[in-house]
Amino acid sequence: MIDHTFITVVAGKGGNGAVAFRREKYVPYGGPSGGDGGQGGSILLKANSQKATLEELTPGKIYKASDGENGKNKNKTGPSGKDLEIRVPVGTVVDWKHLDTGEAGSIDLDKEGDSLLVAHGGQGGKGNAHFATSTNRAPRLAESGEHGETLEITLDLKLLADVGLVGLPNAGKSSFLASTTGANPKIGGYPFTTLEPNLGVVNVGWGTFILADIPGLIEGSHGGRGLGDQFLRHVERTSVLVHIIDGSAENLTGAWTSINTELELYSPELLSKPQIVFINKLDLPEVQFNKDQLIKELKDLGISEVFAGSAISAEGLDEVIRSSMKYVGESRERKTDKKPSDRVILRPKPDHIKPTVQAVEAGVWRVIHEKAERLVGGGHLSDMIIAADVWRELGNFGVVEELERAGASSGDTVLLGEMELIWR
Repeated sequence: MIDHTFITVVAGKGGNGAVAFRREKYVPYGGPSGGDGGQGGSILLKANSQKATLEELTPGKIYKASDGENGKNKNKTGPSGKDLEIRVPVGTVVDWKHLDTGEAGSIDLDKEGDSLLVAHGGQGGKGNAHFATSTNRAPRLAESGEHGETLEITLDLKLLADVGLVGLPNAGKSSFLASTTGANPKIGGYPFTTLEPNLGVVNVGWGTFILADIPGLIEGSHGGRGLGDQFLRHVERTSVLVHIIDGSAENLTGAWTSINTELELYSPELLSKPQIVFINKLDLPEVQFNKDQLIKELKDLGISEVFAGSAISAEGLDEVIRSSMKYVGESRERKTDKKPSDRVILRPKPDHIKPTVQAVEAGVWRVIHEKAERLVGGGHLSDMIIAADVWRELGNFGVVEELERAGASSGDTVLLGEMELIWR
């Protein structure tokens, strides 16, 4: 079962704005008619109950949405790029980091249909029709499209189970799952038979709950020994833990303490969950003989709910199931009472409102301003008319004012994006 992976997502680039002019019959001096570029495609993650694992998402792979198309004449906007939807299992936790801004966060897709727009497509560039003024009726300037967002994403799947089975290897968790749910996990009389989590549905009267059997835990599981840290994440969402203990073990209280220590070291929240203890293998004569003493030993530790039975013969399982359903019901009521939490929306990085001017060396200045960089990228600056249009718009952005304030003088080189301009 693949329950952890990491990918990079790249949203589509916006299309470039067009430089065009009306050339219609009887309109010999038509104005600018360059259309805007199309929006780049965005990338969405969507929780889908038909997905059980993350195995379809190749670790390290780059997923890219399509780019928007360039603007066209007659003020026609270029078609937008197609969004890319990536489907993940319900219960996937998304940890993301924006590679441009360094912003990071975590979002839980824990409901069917939950959708998250993780990377916004770039805005299309404006066509030259936007740059016409009363003094410049034939602008030959257009914007280049904005680059889409790039994010690194780590995906962790945590099973959506109501009740989690924990215990040492060979305690009988898989037999418990099989007897109560009809699931068919691999069962054997030796440790580590279960190598990945198994799920089953338990019917209780008119209600149901999902039961998860995770592989047996050993000392050091919280730190990854025996892949224990990968298994423990699957009981983090549960309402109650059912702790299965082998009644034939030499040290019953030691077995209980060992598992609870691992739970606490992995996450103190796991230890704070309600816990039901089930002493298994009552079908063995020596366990049946010592039943009362075994229950007393555990209750002396302060455990309120201790049951004894056999996962093989199903003896004593009804009491555990009824008790588990009580905690599941209480948990569901608490969740129902809570207002839906606001979803974090990953927003595109904001434009620099005010340009920044940095001195690179004597006579060389770098201007940082996203919209100005897109404007320069959309024109052929070797054309003096276009260059004049560019400087006019840079003045509107406040670039000229900031250059003057920094001390730029005639003939200095101005770096803007990947372009070089000569000051005045």
